[in-house]
Amino acid sequence: MPSTVIRRFAWRAAEQALDVEFVTGRVYRYHGVPEEVARAMRGSFSRGAFFNRAIRDRYPHERLGGWPPEDEATAPVR
Repeated sequence: MPSTVIRRFAWRAAEQALDVEFVTGRVYRYHGVPEEVARAMRGSFSRGAFFNRAIRDRYPHERLGGWPPEDEATAPVR
């Protein structure tokens, strides 16, 4: 189901990080997010609710200037 809050997200194995782009256009990288948490987010009914419960305020993060270039290694979350 499409999220009304999150436009897209990608888990980056090399950095153990989750990139999240919100519908507002803001992009954040959450550090130290385990792959299983990213997978659980992919499978959740409400990604926004999952994000608020399991990621927001639990992992250090930084705001990015935009979505990272596609040539960065991005592991699809299955």
